[in-house]
Amino acid sequence: MNKSLSNEYATFWIDDGILHFIYHPEVVVDLFAAEKVVTDRLKCQEDKYYPVFCDTRGVKDTDKSARDYLAREGSILTSAVAFLVNPPISQAIIDFYVRTSKPITPTKIFTEKYDALMFLKTFR
Repeated sequence: MNKSLSNEYATFWIDDGILHFIYHPEVVVDLFAAEKVVTDRLKCQEDKYYPVFCDTRGVKDTDKSARDYLAREGSILTSAVAFLVNPPISQAIIDFYVRTSKPITPTKIFTEKYDALMFLKTFR
């Protein structure tokens, strides 16, 4: 059975071969928060690769150090990432992240959860 983990920034669990990563409402992601969510995500994954569904609709803001860290370390043990956004705020943040950080794994932005999960199912 796969674990479910939660911290002050997000909740993580694995379902149907996809790691679900949901940010809590009104989260500001600084470097400390980015390090914590990556550490906890990796604990949840138990050294296995997964496609990651990342619901960023709760993210209020991020800083550059967090974006840089997530671009490098945030892709560890991921086969693909689908960001669920809530236009316009979280979409602007994630669009900027994807354009400037150029993640190393296949990464797409979605406004519908179903579409995001269908994309990820091809990477299980």
